[in-house]
Formats: sequence, structure tokens, C-alpha cells
Amino acid sequence: MTTMSVRTAAAWALVSQYTSFTIQFATSVVLARWFINPSELGLFSISFAAVSLVAFLQDFGVTRYINGERELTPDKLHTAFTVSVAFAWGIAVLALLAAGPIAAFYGDPQLLPITRVIAASYLLVPLAIVPQATCQRRMDYKSNTMIEVGASIANASTAVTLAVMGHGALALAWGAFAQQAARLAVSQWRAGGMLPWPLRIHGARPVLRLGGTNSVLSTCYSITARAPELVIGRLIDKAAVGLFARASGLALQLRLLLAGAVTGVFYPAFRQVRDSGAPLGPPYIRVVAAYTGVVWPAMAGIAVLSQPLVQLLYGDKWVAAAPLLGWIALSQLCYVSLPLNADLPLLLDRMTGLIRRNVIETIASVLLIAIAAPFGLLWVAVSRFVHGLIWIAIYAPFMREMLGFSWSDLLRVQAKSLAATAAAVAPLLASYVLWHGPAQAGLAQVAGGTLAGMVLWLVAIWSLRHPLFAELLGMLGELRETLARPKVRALPR
Repeated sequence: MTTMSVRTAAAWALVSQYTSFTIQFATSVVLARWFINPSELGLFSISFAAVSLVAFLQDFGVTRYINGERELTPDKLHTAFTVSVAFAWGIAVLALLAAGPIAAFYGDPQLLPITRVIAASYLLVPLAIVPQATCQRRMDYKSNTMIEVGASIANASTAVTLAVMGHGALALAWGAFAQQAARLAVSQWRAGGMLPWPLRIHGARPVLRLGGTNSVLSTCYSITARAPELVIGRLIDKAAVGLFARASGLALQLRLLLAGAVTGVFYPAFRQVRDSGAPLGPPYIRVVAAYTGVVWPAMAGIAVLSQPLVQLLYGDKWVAAAPLLGWIALSQLCYVSLPLNADLPLLLDRMTGLIRRNVIETIASVLLIAIAAPFGLLWVAVSRFVHGLIWIAIYAPFMREMLGFSWSDLLRVQAKSLAATAAAVAPLLASYVLWHGPAQAGLAQVAGGTLAGMVLWLVAIWSLRHPLFAELLGMLGELRETLARPKVRALPR
């Protein structure tokens, strides 16, 4: 198969992300407005968060190993598949056994069936990890798009159908199960059918070494991501968990919509730069420009729009999530300011430094939540922004020392992104002063301010000569050439 260029692969990744987001977003709006209340979402969120604390270990670094290995032979791939299945099924069984203790810890028997369904879905995960990773390695993001979109459709259709039938939080759990089943089926189809049998463990040391590092990182990420919901569920109540999950879920969905898809593209792309011996600093600065130039304006816009957005999308019963959304959206500005902070250290064999910093920022995250939770939900959301600032202080010197970029180059491109961000939110802020405030803003005001902000953002990145503008033009040009290229049919023998 012909290898895609980075820009074409990124374009396919964006198609995947936008399509999946549209499906997931529409589903969340339908469920929240008519079928799921904050307490039911809170039940699902507690179960999902608890299972995720161990289930995030399932990948065991196999995806990064397959995408980062210099010479991936069939034997190495088979060994990686064996390690992946053995480790992932062990984690899934552990999650199933933990369902009872989780329900007992929170004193709610409704958590038991929900947790069991979510845990059972992870039995399907390992047979999809390696097939999807091989598609990513060969930059086949058309197949990756089909996998992710298929999984999103399965989740949405199952969750909505069961919610209409009155199954509440359990509908969300079965939606998660259907998502993993679809990911397994489509990834196996696109990879041509891949199974780990007969099992092979010879030469597993590199996989296990990377897997050990990845497990530490995944545990830290999982704690950071899921600690708020688990702590809120214990110290406050299920409805509070639902409100926080709605706010954080929307912010994270929008961040992944804009940046999450292309992260998988950049990892194999940087592997190619590493193997060529070229310096990594200049391409990394371009990546920073792409991330901050797009995600910063969007997240700032979400923060400014938090109250009208929650009211228009989810209705009045979710309005308490609006101030939480504002602070969580602002925290995302911090987390994208230094992209690939976990991927590149693994690629460059800087695992020890990465683990040390990851443990420090995870401890900081949990401490901030523990301090903030007794004061209420809003302070938990504020703690996420404070953690984001600490995160920057921890990782910025590490990334500079590892990649060799200069502070002036980094600050220059981030200053341009900040100016573009200010231009993007200026019309909305002006409308609050000259028209209605956030609580009274209607659809026309929100849509008009957003459209004007997008126009000003384009003008800003063009007038500032932001590197993102050239990348957008290049991506559109390559996509146009790809679509216009005539297909060559094989001649019959």
C-alpha cells in the first residue's frame, strides 16, 4: 500500500475526528435533553472512571512500539500481539472482579451491573489494538477513519436505543460495549485479519520494557483524568459527578476534535525525522503552531460561550455545569501548549525523565483536587486550570532540552497564537457588552459572534504570518490533488 504524506494522513485523521465527534456530540445532546439526567450520567461516570483506572493499561505501549520500532519484522509484530493480548485480558479480568468492591465502596448497588458491562467491553480491546496500530504505522488513515467512525456509530445507536427503552445509565454502558465490538470488527477487516495464535514470546524484552514505562504513564494519566469524578462521587453526590462529567466531557471532546486525531499522525512522522538524523526542533515548533493556533482560539471560545452553550444544547437542568466548563476549557489551553509531551520522550528514549515528571504532576493533580473538593464543584474546576499551569512549568524545560528548540522560537509562535485567540473571542465579548449578557444570549447572538470570530481568526493568522496558515493551504492543496487524481484500474490478465 502506498504510504500517505503527513498532510494527507492528517486530513484523513481530521475527517475521522470530525465525523466521530459529530456523532458523539449529537448523541450526547439527545441523551442529555430527553433521556439521561445528571444522576444517571453520574452513575455511568463513576463506573467508567473506576474501570478506566486499570483499563487504560491495556494498550501496554504496544501501539507506540509498533509505530516507533525502526525495523518491524513479522516476528516482532507477532510477539507484540501476544504480549498485548495476554496483558490486556488480564487487565479486563481484574476490572470484572473489581465491579463488586466498586459498588460497595460507593454504597450503590446500581453500580454493579453498569461496571460489569463496561469491564466486559475491555475483553474485546486487545484484538483491535495491533490491527489498528499497523494501519497507523503505514499511515493508512483512511482505514483508521473507518474504524473510529464505525465505533462511534455503534456506540451512538446502541446507547440511544436502550435509553429510549428506559435503561438509563445502563444504556451508556452497553453503548461503550458496542463501541469496542465495532472497533474490533472493523480493525480486523481493514488489517486483513490478524490473530496472535500461535502465541509467541521470543524477543518480547523491548515490548515489555516500553510496556512497563507506558503502564506507569497510563496509570498517571488515568489518575489525573478520573480522580475528579471519583473524589466528587465520594465527597459530594452522583448529580455533582454528572455535572462535572458533562463539562469536562464537552471540553475534552472539543479538544480531541481539533487536535486528538493528528497526534497519531505526528508520532510516526517524527519517527521518520528521527531516523533521518534531521533536527527535531524546527518541525516541533511547527507542530506547536498548529496545535496552539487552532485549539487555543477554540477553547477560549468555549470558555466565553460556556453558559449559553450549556443552556442551548442541554437545557436548564444542566446549567450548573456552565461555570465548570469555562474553567476546564481554559485548562485545555495549558495542556496543548506543549504537544506530544509523552510521545516524543518515548520515541527518543527519555523514559526516565518522562516518568519522573509524570509522577510529580499526577501527585500535584490529586492534591489540588483533594484540597478543592470540600469547597465545592467550582473549586474542583478551578484546580484543573491551576494544574495546567503547573504542568507547563514541569514539561517546558524538559521538552526544550530534549528537542533543542529555542525559547524565542517557541514564545514567538505562541504569541502569534495568543493574538489570534484574542481576535477570535473579541466579537463574542463585545456582544455581551453591547447586546445581551451570557445568561440571555440567544442562538443568533452566539452564531453571529462565533462566525465573526472565525473570520477575524483567519485574518489574524494571515496578517501575522502564522505558520498555521501555510500548513492549512498545503493540506488543502494535497487533498485537492488526491481527490482529483484519476484512479488506475488493473488490466485483466
